[in-house]
Amino acid sequence: MIAFLKGILHSALPTRAVIDVNGVGYQVEIPLSSFDKLPSPGAEVRLLTHLAIREDAQVLYGFITEAERDLFQLLVQHVSGVGPKLALAVLSGMPVAVFKAAVVNADIVAISKISGLGKKTAERIVLELKDKVGVAAAWEAASTTKCPDPTSSAMNDAVLALISLGYKQVDAQKAVRKVLEQSTSPVADDLVRSALRILVGS
Repeated sequence: MIAFLKGILHSALPTRAVIDVNGVGYQVEIPLSSFDKLPSPGAEVRLLTHLAIREDAQVLYGFITEAERDLFQLLVQHVSGVGPKLALAVLSGMPVAVFKAAVVNADIVAISKISGLGKKTAERIVLELKDKVGVAAAWEAASTTKCPDPTSSAMNDAVLALISLGYKQVDAQKAVRKVLEQSTSPVADDLVRSALRILVGS
């Protein structure tokens, strides 16, 4: 699995970029949200990646932020009928924070306005993210309106990252809580790494 690419931005279009990594050009499919954050061609860039392997192709998807990649993986892995193309459309059509708020508030109208999504797909996204994964509850707990403390924010971010990797919410929460028992100043990335060690060893 390719976790990220770090190299020189060779070229970029709104839907894809080519990254020169030590003389090898990697073509990466990207959402508009990441395209807007890319540097000028010739500058160094780091893209987080998701590799999708199909019968007829291997496609690399790239994201500037972890929030974008986590949301992409949640949609692809936990919402039936949503593949990489639709997941990219979500990221291209709505900022991550706005999408999270729409799911929490079950705002079907807002989500269905994203290009490529209809009302039925929007309803399925909200239903399955809430009922199957419990993501909406974690997003709601992490919302700024509730002003969570740094520990709660880090815990919610870590749990969501683990869910995006395919772990069940209850297992992710247990592992993160176990790590928190031994950590006084948690950072989400550190929590994820420590929790993964627990989950892999369990």
